[in-house]
Amino acid sequence: MAFEDLLEDPVIQKYLHELVGPKGMPVAAAPPDGEVTDEELAEELDLELNDVRRALFILYENDLATYRRLRDEDSGWLTYLWTFQYDNIPENLEEEMHRLLEALQNRREYERDHEFYLCEVDSIRFEFGEAMEFGFECPECGSPLEAMENTRLVDSMDERIDALRDELNVEA
Repeated sequence: MAFEDLLEDPVIQKYLHELVGPKGMPVAAAPPDGEVTDEELAEELDLELNDVRRALFILYENDLATYRRLRDEDSGWLTYLWTFQYDNIPENLEEEMHRLLEALQNRREYERDHEFYLCEVDSIRFEFGEAMEFGFECPECGSPLEAMENTRLVDSMDERIDALRDELNVEA
């Protein structure tokens, strides 16, 4: 994917930022054409070499960069030549969306299957069993625990799950 396309797509920018963090973002957001060494990137982007290497390794782990090693005949030192491969981003994003869908479905079931109690003073939530162990009193401040209604939360999860299923073309 071309650098210009990356600048224009906020979803891809957010994805890359989530992967490499703020220190690695200059590396991920400015992929050079062809091969480049980590030292060249660090110098070109005025970044710490360790930050560049960390970002490259994360991109490599997510199939967004590859490298080949060259050994200097005289010194025996290894040089890593990196190539960025952003063609995998759409597939990676779809996998992330499937993981999110599964996590939301699991969380929704958890919310549906449990009864919760809330300390309104400390905003701490307890499952029924925990609340019972504490005598329905907050262990932090001693305030009474109130039954908590989580229907709005479950309804919100249902909406998000439906939207993800639509986007992923997945049946319920």
